[in-house]
Amino acid sequence: MPPADATAHPAKHDRLFDRESEWAELMGFLRDPQPKATLALVSGQPRHGKTFLLEAAAQATGGFYFDGKAAAEKESLRRLAERLAEYAREPNPPHWHGWEKALDALFALGDRQPATVVIDDFPDLVGQSPALPSMLYGAYRRLDREGRDNRTRLVLSGGSPAIMKRLFSGPSPLHGLTSLELVVRPFGYRQAARFWGIDSPRLAVQVHAVVGGVPAYRGDLVCDDVPSGPDDFDAWVCRTVLNPRVPLFWEARYLLEGQADHADRALCHSVLVAIADGRSTPGGIADRIGASLGDVSHVLAVMGNQQLLYGEPDAFRPGLTRYRIAEPLLAFEHAVAWPHRARCEQEDAAGVWHRVRATFDSVVVAPHFAQLCRDWATHHAARETFGGEPRQAARGTIADPGGRTRLDADVVVRGSVGGVPGRLLSVGLARWNETLDVHHLERLRHIMSLLAASGEYARQTVPACYSGVGFSSELRAAEGRGEVVLVGADRLYHGE
Repeated sequence: MPPADATAHPAKHDRLFDRESEWAELMGFLRDPQPKATLALVSGQPRHGKTFLLEAAAQATGGFYFDGKAAAEKESLRRLAERLAEYAREPNPPHWHGWEKALDALFALGDRQPATVVIDDFPDLVGQSPALPSMLYGAYRRLDREGRDNRTRLVLSGGSPAIMKRLFSGPSPLHGLTSLELVVRPFGYRQAARFWGIDSPRLAVQVHAVVGGVPAYRGDLVCDDVPSGPDDFDAWVCRTVLNPRVPLFWEARYLLEGQADHADRALCHSVLVAIADGRSTPGGIADRIGASLGDVSHVLAVMGNQQLLYGEPDAFRPGLTRYRIAEPLLAFEHAVAWPHRARCEQEDAAGVWHRVRATFDSVVVAPHFAQLCRDWATHHAARETFGGEPRQAARGTIADPGGRTRLDADVVVRGSVGGVPGRLLSVGLARWNETLDVHHLERLRHIMSLLAASGEYARQTVPACYSGVGFSSELRAAEGRGEVVLVGADRLYHGE
């Protein structure tokens, strides 16, 4: 049973890696001393560690945890009654004929002392009992009318932030009752490297380009198989993500089939293949797969709502939206593994990997490295690095009238300078397997001159070069003169 009115935050479970801010927010909610029942919403995609976090929080506070699996209403109520009886050490479970009595019993836990009550996968319960949110609202209203000193801290969780938002926003009767909304996201790339125990920045980029920051991929899906070093990466790919006997091999298919159920899955696969191949605009994707722009736009909207894709405006042409795959494993699957699955299933992983290794570097790791550089600019770069407070970083393209072509900038950083938002702080190039030289700096200077000619305020814009392998001595000398910012893999993971 819950401990008596303890307000100090319990220590985080030793097995719960990082999640310091999430734990602090959750404990702040669960240990809120106000004499009133409160509500929190916790969401996060599968495998991101939401359930593990909630189970640890319930255990640390002596609370009640119930996993609301998809089942008929009667079966869910029976399971809940059994769990509650076990929690309360009652010999016989109650027999409820509807959710109203069940909810009253859960809220009764907080009548005499603070009580943590967690209902995980709440949307699955609502799927079989559509009136459940209204009944829950009624339970809160009864507590108010009766004036009970009830300190139930109810946490409802769901796998998709989009689904939770639909359940609890707008016309929902529970809209306005929520005092905490917490989204459990994948680890950032630096956290992910620590979680996997990888010291080599270059190896960390490669592994992150395959599995991203999803914590369950290390434990549940590859059974803690971690590359022993940079020389083990190729073998690690063959024995994990290209190995049909390992669960990670099937995960990308599960991600798409589990989330994109409102659109034609074959078209979804084609769209993902096109994006992985470098087609990032709706028109480019439609042209690549031979589908109508309307059908492609529909699929992009569906996968965007499910957070499988991110749509981002071009840094210099805000009306142009570019799409990228949100989950690195999906990008790896559709750029590398998808065309060769039959051979992988015939246990020819080494042959497949030998064939696609160069594609992995150019099509998967190179754009992923550029995205990590954008993340570094907005989350880790010091204010002094670009002479302002970075707020956003994106890819940008600008027309070059003289060359009759378009020039790309991989890391365009905007932010605040002296309280003025939206300033162009930096324009950068990112190259994964290329040593950058002074001609790259000259290219950046040319881009900046084109921007200035177009009316962009670029007099204080800092050119930046990002490389996974290094920089020439001449470019290092230019850095020493303050002419350019250089960011290598080591600075990406350890510097500002």
